[in-house]
Amino acid sequence: MKREEEFKTVAEFNDALSAQITVGMLRENGIPAAVFGADSTYLSLNYVNPVQVKVNASDYETALKLIEQTEESTEETTEG
Repeated sequence: MKREEEFKTVAEFNDALSAQITVGMLRENGIPAAVFGADSTYLSLNYVNPVQVKVNASDYETALKLIEQTEESTEETTEG
């Protein structure tokens, strides 16, 4: 019997769109990812319970590095 792999949170957002963008980037890089907690139509509730992006535990470190690299390149683009 195969044991289900544990999920780990790699990012939290106050809006579902940002979470979906991050999931798309991770998937493009071969890392399965999913959004958790984006079921509220009241955006203010997401400040109390943020929208989470989760990956398999085995992909956690790689996902964090990709997110960090993406944030760094976005900062460079907006500063330049």
